[in-house]
Amino acid sequence: MRTLIASIEGEYRRYKTLAEGAMAQVADDAGLTHAAASDNSIATIVRHVSGNLKSRFTEFLTSDGEKPWRDRDSEFLARDVTRAGLQAAWEEGWRVLFVALAALSDADLERTVTIRAQPLTVAEALHRSLAHTSYHVGQIVYLAKALCGAGWRSLSIPPGQSARYNQAPALERVPRTIR
Repeated sequence: MRTLIASIEGEYRRYKTLAEGAMAQVADDAGLTHAAASDNSIATIVRHVSGNLKSRFTEFLTSDGEKPWRDRDSEFLARDVTRAGLQAAWEEGWRVLFVALAALSDADLERTVTIRAQPLTVAEALHRSLAHTSYHVGQIVYLAKALCGAGWRSLSIPPGQSARYNQAPALERVPRTIR
C-alpha cells in the first residue's frame, strides 16, 4: 500500500510545480541570478534544493543522507547560470527524489535512515525534507514575485478573488479513496 507515500509525493509535486510557475515568470536569465547583497538568488536556492534532494535521496534507505560528495557550501556561491543549466540541475534533484519515492511503500515509513549520522524514521526524514523543500519554494516564489513586480501572475488565489474561487476551487485536489 502506498497511501501515505503517494500523498507525500503529491505534495512534493505540488511544490515543484509552484516553483516552476514562479521561475517561468522571471523574464531573463539575469533575473534568476539577481539577489540583494545578503540574500540568495533564485539560482542559488535552486542549486541548494537540487543538491539537498540528490544527497538525501541517493541510496536513501542504505546510506547517510549527507553524502561525502556533496559540497553544500558551494551551492550558496554566487555565479552566473543559464536558464537551461539551472533547469537541468533542478530536474536532476527532483528525478533522484521521485525514483527513491517510487521504490517506497507505506510499510517503509517505520524503517530507519540516517541524515548527518542521526537516525530518523523514513516518515520523519520525508516530512523533514518536504518541509525544507517547501520553505525554499516559498523563497523562490517570493523572489520571483519581487522581480516581476506588477507583471506577476498569481500562482494561487489572486487577491480579492477568494469568493469567486470558492465557487469552483480548481486548485484543490480531488479527494482520493483510501484503499
